[in-house]
Amino acid sequence: MKAVIIAAGEGTRMRPLTSSNPKVMLPIANKPMIEHTIKAAMDAGISEFLIVTGYREDAIRNYFNDGNCLGISIEYLRQEEQLGTANAIACAKGYVKGHFIVLNGDMLVSAQHIRQLISRTEDAVISVKEVEDPSNFGVIETSGNIVIRIIEKPKDPSTNLANAGIYLFHEVIFDYIEKTEISKRGEYEITDSLQMMIDDGFRVGHEIMATEWIDIGRPWDMLDANKVLLDNIDNKCEAIVEPYATLHGNVKAGKGTIIRNGAYIIGPVIIGDNCDIGPNCFIRPYSAVGNDVHIGNAVEIKNSIIMDGTKIGHLSYIGDSVVGKLCNFGAGTKVANLRHDNRNVLSMVKGELIDTGRRKLGVIMGDAVHTGINTSINVGTIMEAGSFTMPGELVAHKKE
Repeated sequence: MKAVIIAAGEGTRMRPLTSSNPKVMLPIANKPMIEHTIKAAMDAGISEFLIVTGYREDAIRNYFNDGNCLGISIEYLRQEEQLGTANAIACAKGYVKGHFIVLNGDMLVSAQHIRQLISRTEDAVISVKEVEDPSNFGVIETSGNIVIRIIEKPKDPSTNLANAGIYLFHEVIFDYIEKTEISKRGEYEITDSLQMMIDDGFRVGHEIMATEWIDIGRPWDMLDANKVLLDNIDNKCEAIVEPYATLHGNVKAGKGTIIRNGAYIIGPVIIGDNCDIGPNCFIRPYSAVGNDVHIGNAVEIKNSIIMDGTKIGHLSYIGDSVVGKLCNFGAGTKVANLRHDNRNVLSMVKGELIDTGRRKLGVIMGDAVHTGINTSINVGTIMEAGSFTMPGELVAHKKE
């Protein structure tokens, strides 16, 4: 069985992190999120992959090539325009036979669930997750084990079974994709194709996800996924650790990295290759530090993702944040991550200020941002790629 992974979109809600990267290549626990999807499928026994690419596809192709580095086979199919899920899946016509599965490259899914999914024999199977508020999802209605109706974002949902966007299909799905009309959103929806199959008497089942599932739709979702993955890292330290550095719990650090005297690290924490850590810094749990990162004297990092090549000058603090590649923090830069009134942090997505649902959230910073010394960054602030601040500047939302 082959796996088709949808990875064509930019991920506009993830800006500015996607200004120079396709969404699926953003790192979680120091690996592109799509790599975690591929490895889950590999652990379930799949070795042949079709990746549907589009936005900045060279980043995906150059990283995985033909898949030989992972011991698998990867072919690439280009979606010329991002016209919906059915349009993306249609790219695989002629490349699969019989049953195949469809995964999204921006979702955290377990090998256990994929294993259960590929054991099914129906004409199609929809993965569903039981959620508290299904009104923000597509939901399914069932009769026994068979799906009878799919409803997109119902105002008064009759079930709590949310469509997780992970499917098993027989190649007959392509016949129904060809019949699918464009939706009000201007896209070809795979749920419309499935509803036509149901109406024509095909057996469409559902598989409830009993394991972890995270749809990484907004930048702070990366922190949730990072936490899940870091809970399962091993305690493999290949770094040079000076005598008076302290490592507690699972700390994974790569080759060429030096952890200097006075550094205090509480796992789970992952640190990449060729990093310079310390002296006298504090790295707290659920932090992922990429390759070629410098964390200076008296810096504190907490529950954050720091991407490759970023330099964090001394006397700085970063908490609950996602920081892009090649950023430079001037000495004394502080990131606030908690509102004084203890309400949820607000942040900007596509020009709108929204409730993140998080009590703690720091900065979402694009690539190559430079901060002046003693910069203060307010909670939930978005900093565009390539931007910079003056010494002593306060950075906050344009509107609150």
